[in-house]
Amino acid sequence: MILLFFSSALFLGWSLGANDAANVFGTAVATRMVRFRTAAVFCGVFVILGAVVSGAGTTDTLGELGAVNALGGSFMVALAAALAVMWMTKAGLPVSVSQAIVGAILGWNVFTGSQTDVGSLVRIVSTWVFCPLLAAAFAGVFYVLARRIIDRWPVHLLELDALTRAGLIAAGAFGAYALGANNIANVMGAFVPALPAHSISVAGWFTVDSTRLLFFVGGLAIAVGVFSYSHRVMMTVGRGLFRLTPVTALVVVLAEAIVLFLFASQSLESWLTARGLPTIPLVPVSSSQAVIGAVVGIAVAKGGRGVRYAVLGRVAGGWVVTPVIAAVLAFLGLFFLQNVFGLVVARQVPFEISEVVLERLSEEGVADLSLERMKGTRCENARAFRAALVASTDLTGDELDVVMEFSERDSFFIEPKLIPRLESSALSEEQVEAVRDLSWRSFAHGWRLHERLARRTEEWEILPDEPESRDHNEAVRNGLRLVFDTFRVPLSTGT
Repeated sequence: MILLFFSSALFLGWSLGANDAANVFGTAVATRMVRFRTAAVFCGVFVILGAVVSGAGTTDTLGELGAVNALGGSFMVALAAALAVMWMTKAGLPVSVSQAIVGAILGWNVFTGSQTDVGSLVRIVSTWVFCPLLAAAFAGVFYVLARRIIDRWPVHLLELDALTRAGLIAAGAFGAYALGANNIANVMGAFVPALPAHSISVAGWFTVDSTRLLFFVGGLAIAVGVFSYSHRVMMTVGRGLFRLTPVTALVVVLAEAIVLFLFASQSLESWLTARGLPTIPLVPVSSSQAVIGAVVGIAVAKGGRGVRYAVLGRVAGGWVVTPVIAAVLAFLGLFFLQNVFGLVVARQVPFEISEVVLERLSEEGVADLSLERMKGTRCENARAFRAALVASTDLTGDELDVVMEFSERDSFFIEPKLIPRLESSALSEEQVEAVRDLSWRSFAHGWRLHERLARRTEEWEILPDEPESRDHNEAVRNGLRLVFDTFRVPLSTGT
């Protein structure tokens, strides 16, 4: 049954490979500097590497937008995004898979009554403008530099072709790696919150968690899409918008690769944070938008002549329509899955203000007489609960977020016979022992269970958000997810 649910993610990965992933080599193939088969091999291999090695950062951001917490919902979110992308691909338009998956998640939020994180949505949507502009700026600068270098140090035409071809392959491989790191969230991000957390030991040498396995499978799906169906979109990007030479094709690929890398690099974010500099959000951006922006940037650097504005208008129109189509498809699909096929598309997460919640909020400095009056208030979804808070209190936006965090109800029972499941995971012996100390205990909130674990060992503590503590905190959060999935007691059958 799980394989059936994953089929939509594989379809979405294939669609991304057929549409977005092709962009890293589209200009090289369209200018006949690199054969399609060679481009596909390099693109497929490096997309998989990028997804597995560096795909976690953007997935976290997408999860903040909406945590799809049931496999039925994950299936439909991925399927809706894939259908929207496939529709545009058949029209030969390089649309944004990022926009499609965001639209599908918003459709899920609306259908299930889940709260949309406005901050995450603003960060993601802002990149839809910033990404092509940044790519255009890089491409314009690189083009001017390339022309000056060629004019100052003239080389034989054959040598220039050889250097350009090597550069296209190297830049394309870098771009494919960055694409995998940045866009694997679009393919598998909807499944990460819904899939039970587990780890697999490989020959006793190292442990692979379920998220990395998801990223690997998603990367394979993208690679298949590159091989099987990407040629048409390559031609649209490489020829339809603006006629490219081999040198300008290299500039486009390099500019796109850098932009994708900037929006996916956790190391760069840590480096900037450590020096007190503004950081670039880890957000899944569109390679199509980056390529289009780079092509337009070169056209502007050449005086703005030669741009096929009719094609540019069609592409921009596709960017606007895609998230709307994906949202509508997700909403309708979820309705049919739930009401016709009887599938669970969301795990209900109720919210309630209890005495223990009020005590915890007081410790956090959130005190309001209206909250006391709301004691015992219970809502079945995040949207209804937030609306009740807004109507009954004068809390600020940040205070509302804190109340939402600690009021979320869940149910956990630490059953001793389930503890051995943790022993073969990536958890340390000390972390497992802390769980064992809580045997036969029940918890109504995830944060209470986490507090009890952290009191027993510092290995369960979340450290201040600093670059040097990022790996530790990520490991703790993954461990908590494993513990929650292992000992959760269902509150209801779901939506």
